[in-house]
Amino acid sequence: MVTGDNIETAVAIAKEAGIILSPPETVQVSKNKANSSRFRCMTGTEFRQKVGGLRKEIFNGEEREVINDVQAFREIVKELRVLARSTPMDKYILTTGLRNEGSVVAVTGDGTNDAAALKKANVGFAMGKAGTEVAKEAADIILLDDNFGSLVTSIKWGRNVYDSIRKFLQFQLTANLVAIFMALIGGIFLGDSPLNSV
Repeated sequence: MVTGDNIETAVAIAKEAGIILSPPETVQVSKNKANSSRFRCMTGTEFRQKVGGLRKEIFNGEEREVINDVQAFREIVKELRVLARSTPMDKYILTTGLRNEGSVVAVTGDGTNDAAALKKANVGFAMGKAGTEVAKEAADIILLDDNFGSLVTSIKWGRNVYDSIRKFLQFQLTANLVAIFMALIGGIFLGDSPLNSV
C-alpha cells in the first residue's frame, strides 16, 4: 500500500485491509544487523534514501530508467507492505523498479499525481467516480464504482477467461495436429485420406 498518510494511519488501514497482520517492528540494530522485518513499513523519504532514486541508462540502444541501488531495492521489496508519507515519485520509483525486476505491476490511483505510475504500470486502474480526468486518461481500466472488491473480482474473471482461452487453444491445436497427421499418413500409405466429411 502506497499512501500519502502518516505511518500510524497507514498501518491502521493496512491492518484493517489485511495487508499486515501484526504491528510493524522498529529497526533494531545490533552489531550492524537489523531484524528481518525492518522494511515492512517505511516512509517515502526512507525509501528514496535507501534505493537512491532513478537514473537513466542506455540498454540495447534505448534509454530507460533504472533504480540506483538495485540490491537495496530487491531487499526492500521482499518485505515492504506499507509505504507511508509517499510522494508521487515514490510510487513511480516503486513501479519502475518492480517492472525492471520482471514483475507484472498493477497500480490503482485517482489523482493527477498518480498519472505517472498509472502510465508506467503494466495495468493501471483509475477510479471512475472520484478519479480525475488525468488519472482516467493515464489508466488502462476505469473502475466505475470505485470499489476495490470490483478490482479483485475483475482479476478473478480475467484469469478465468485467460485459462479458458488457453485450454481451448490447447485442445484445438492437439485435435487439429492429429487430424493433419492422420490425413498426411493416410495420403502417403493409402493414397487417400482416412478422414472424410462423414
